[in-house]
Amino acid sequence: MPDGDRSLEDAILDLLDRRAPGASVCPSDVARAVHRSADEGWRELMEPVRRAAARLAAEGRVEITQHGDPVDPARPRGPVRIRRPG
Repeated sequence: MPDGDRSLEDAILDLLDRRAPGASVCPSDVARAVHRSADEGWRELMEPVRRAAARLAAEGRVEITQHGDPVDPARPRGPVRIRRPG
């Protein structure tokens, strides 16, 4: 796995660790945290973040949700959130 992929997974888990149990993060929160710049370049990280979240979901480390309900990480369409399994 490339280092960039690992850093995205680490960023997802780090942001979740900072939240209350059961809380979720938006992929854009992760992209912005990794990008660390005021410009719009973070948007380019959105799909890589979603792929990183899907890998973590496949390992059972996170859930991908829509409207608060877990969804298949391979098939989410539209806005999603990421949380620890509960």
